[in-house]
Amino acid sequence: MEAANRGAREAGGRSVGCNIRLPMEQKPNAYVDRTVELDHFFVRKVMLFKYSYAFVILPGGFGTMDEFFEALTLIQTGKIHNFPVIVMGNEYWASLRELTARMLGAGTISPQDLSLLHYTDSVDEVIDIISVETERFNLKRHPSPRRILRERKLSLSNVHLLNGH
Repeated sequence: MEAANRGAREAGGRSVGCNIRLPMEQKPNAYVDRTVELDHFFVRKVMLFKYSYAFVILPGGFGTMDEFFEALTLIQTGKIHNFPVIVMGNEYWASLRELTARMLGAGTISPQDLSLLHYTDSVDEVIDIISVETERFNLKRHPSPRRILRERKLSLSNVHLLNGH
């Protein structure tokens, strides 16, 4: 998440970090403008998925894999729609490509499941994929607030905070 927050800051935007309270090691990174502190991983995932328009997966560990596969499962089962999943780092993720080919051969995933993933090493390609996909599916720039999440309707000053414009 630090890379995304840093990119937003360097581009002149603002970013919000969803941080998990853990007994050790976890603290907000230096590039977030606002932090939402959470106690549970599942709540963090709900917040991340609700406010996402695409998923860009960079090399990472178990937490990355958890959120990556949760996103794929939600898309595969139709719980969330029209979200591109872009996997950056072809060399790092080569064994994942082998695993998904094995899964396809075993019949545990379908050929259309493979089309959910876009592999690349190019930042320009990531930007192109996100631009085309969000335009093609007419994704909302700002999801509707949900009372269950205690969200309020955004004012114009808050919109600036969320999208950097």
